[in-house]
Amino acid sequence: MKHPAISIENLHVSYYGNEAVKGVSLSIHPGNLVGIIGPNGAGKSTFIKAILNLIPMDKGAIKVLGKPVKEVRTKIAYVPQRNDIDWDFPITVLDVVLIGTYPNLRFFRRPKKKEKEWALKCLQRVGMEDFSKKQIGELSGGQQQRVFLARALAQKADLFFLDEPFVGVDVSSEETIVKILKELCRQGKTVIVVHHDLSKANDYFNELILLNKELISYGSVSEVFQPGIIERAYQGQFAFMKKLGV
Repeated sequence: MKHPAISIENLHVSYYGNEAVKGVSLSIHPGNLVGIIGPNGAGKSTFIKAILNLIPMDKGAIKVLGKPVKEVRTKIAYVPQRNDIDWDFPITVLDVVLIGTYPNLRFFRRPKKKEKEWALKCLQRVGMEDFSKKQIGELSGGQQQRVFLARALAQKADLFFLDEPFVGVDVSSEETIVKILKELCRQGKTVIVVHHDLSKANDYFNELILLNKELISYGSVSEVFQPGIIERAYQGQFAFMKKLGV
């Protein structure tokens, strides 16, 4: 029997002295494209950073592919929020993608011809092969996000975490990214996306995690995207939800 892609029990996380995630328990099975939604300040980014062990948890248990995160880190790719990245760092597009090959290299080994060819294939997959020699800071927001997705693809991971990947991204890039994420899931990969645009949730995901510090609901889009459930998470912000037909 296959392990869940992610198993979380009673997760509690504090961030800068404030409790950001309270008692979350759930299991995500392989091959799902899961959107994490909820109001601003709901703990969405904190939640995935805790799963990835990028920030400490107060208590709880997390297993990825049936093991502690530190034992399967090479199988996990992470695309952070764009504002967490130093876009002024002098690095080319190709070198950014090559970083994705490092987890699968032996110690002290540098990428060689094989890795460079693979990195170029990943750039081609996201439509950015013609920009390989450009500095990453010269690109538009959508182009930058495609490059970081290519870096994740270069890692040959089984789980992909993306934190607000569509913020500041053009429509064409957003469509390209969604298409690739769906392809990954068809290949049996698991994709977790922090997302804020509820109007596209039904088109992009097959499962949703609805957070507001606590787990409000987790399940298929049709199960979670119910007026009463959404209102519990968004509370006073519910008026704008009705415009979306929720």
